[in-house]
Amino acid sequence: MLLGFNGATTMKADLPADIAAASTAGFRALEIWAAKLDRYLEEHSLDELNALFRKHNLRPASINSIEFITFRSPEEYSQIEARCKQLCARAQALGCDKLVVVPSPTPKGRVSRARIREESLWVLRQLGALAQPYGVKLAFEFLGFGWCSVRTLAQCWEIVEETARDNVGLVIDTCHFYAGGSSMRSILQVPPEKILIFHINDVEERPKGTIEDAHRLLPGEGVIPLDDILRHLKKTGFDGLCSIELFRPAYWERPPAELAAAARAATMEVLKPYFRVD
Repeated sequence: MLLGFNGATTMKADLPADIAAASTAGFRALEIWAAKLDRYLEEHSLDELNALFRKHNLRPASINSIEFITFRSPEEYSQIEARCKQLCARAQALGCDKLVVVPSPTPKGRVSRARIREESLWVLRQLGALAQPYGVKLAFEFLGFGWCSVRTLAQCWEIVEETARDNVGLVIDTCHFYAGGSSMRSILQVPPEKILIFHINDVEERPKGTIEDAHRLLPGEGVIPLDDILRHLKKTGFDGLCSIELFRPAYWERPPAELAAAARAATMEVLKPYFRVD
């Protein structure tokens, strides 16, 4: 298993700080937060960024993310297509093969599960075709929050499977898995090669319907049944990218290197009974 660090965990730090912190902490990979990449490239080049990754012996594993890709107006969708091409070109230049894409909130009014599937399929097929020439895979990430159109792993996998595209897979995030009420059995339904990224985190004890990103905690400090999730994930044969992704504002105030070290230690503690970690 490749252990990675997600730039959302240190949201207030810039991209060079993320790279340095992740490397110092012993991570092998970084999920690049897209907005930080934008800011970095205002004054630097992709060649400089590649050199920075090499200097720190760190792999750029994914770019996070294009949000709310479905149920958009034609003008908005044109912007999403342009953004997809832009980020895929950057990913290709960095030797990074994954781009996270996120479904939209459910539109107001009665929208059936079939209509959500139809819309998601169309968009993923379109964006997947755009990403293909760049050698980039789209990692579709369901969100367990009540407002999201794709909330569970089973629903997400149903969509991803039906896209029938080699370069479209999914993300399992433990917070979203828990908050949306996904079943352990659903993990076993997904072929390991289609789990492009596994996001690990924990959450505070509170009603599932009230969980927000800000309630995330370091692995092992909350109430998510991580042991059960990891046991089922192991059964699938998954051995890909595991990345710690937190959005807790209190964590953002900590020095990036300190937080990255704490994140790696906590993650290793929960992973080691189940996975060999690089």
